[in-house]
Amino acid sequence: MFGKKKKQDTNLLEIIDLEKDSEDLLPDTGQKKRKEKAEKEDEHEVLIEFSDVCKKYSQGENEFYALKNANLTINEGEMVVILGPSGAGKSTLLNLLGGMDSASSGHIWFGGEDLTTYSDNRLTRYRAENVGVVFQFYNLIPTLTAYENVALMKDIKEGTTDPVEALSAVGLKEHMHQFPSQMSGGEQQRTSIARAIAKNPKLLLCDEPTGALDTGTGKEVLKLLQSMSRDKGRTVVMVTHNSFFADIADTVIRVKNGGIENVVHNDAPKDASEVFW
Repeated sequence: MFGKKKKQDTNLLEIIDLEKDSEDLLPDTGQKKRKEKAEKEDEHEVLIEFSDVCKKYSQGENEFYALKNANLTINEGEMVVILGPSGAGKSTLLNLLGGMDSASSGHIWFGGEDLTTYSDNRLTRYRAENVGVVFQFYNLIPTLTAYENVALMKDIKEGTTDPVEALSAVGLKEHMHQFPSQMSGGEQQRTSIARAIAKNPKLLLCDEPTGALDTGTGKEVLKLLQSMSRDKGRTVVMVTHNSFFADIADTVIRVKNGGIENVVHNDAPKDASEVFW
């Protein structure tokens, strides 16, 4: 009888720990390893995992790696800052996270699914359903009002947040009928954030979101992004070359020469209002 074993010198039956034995019978697959790793995570559920991810480009007969053997884990609700100088691989990492580029090798797990097995059409659906992007230079359509720019998300995904609600969340309800040319840089950036969060994405990617802003306005944008993580439970990943931003992150990923130099978890991140640069 399965699960029981008869001793040689007695008729008594010894009950085997079925849960333990069934775990031992599992093949040593990547799925089992990810399960064991997830069980060790502190309360947070793993959203993204990179496993030996490489991105290789060819130029004639020459090949070079924009990203090589990248391993990292990002949990749900975290605020993550990716730091590194120009050309280090930050943008490549961001594009892979957002499904805007495909890995040359390795695996990218999102919510338990391997993005590296997705077709182009399925990657498009992944981006539409799960990813919001905030760009350095806003990428707003100049002939549309703030409300209309945010309302565009309704054409991409079902179940989006009402544009008025999204603009109110970033403090722009009174400016919803203004065109980008009538708004300051900070207001345009907040409009782009409203557009991104209107999709209700699981992952909010920010590419140098304060790069075109003055310090005061940039701090307001940082406070807003930090609030999205702390108060709304969104996973926010920000690419920057500004090392001061590391202080507000739950996790800091430093990238150098196409590789991940180190990953540091911050137990007591600062409030964005405390950061000066």
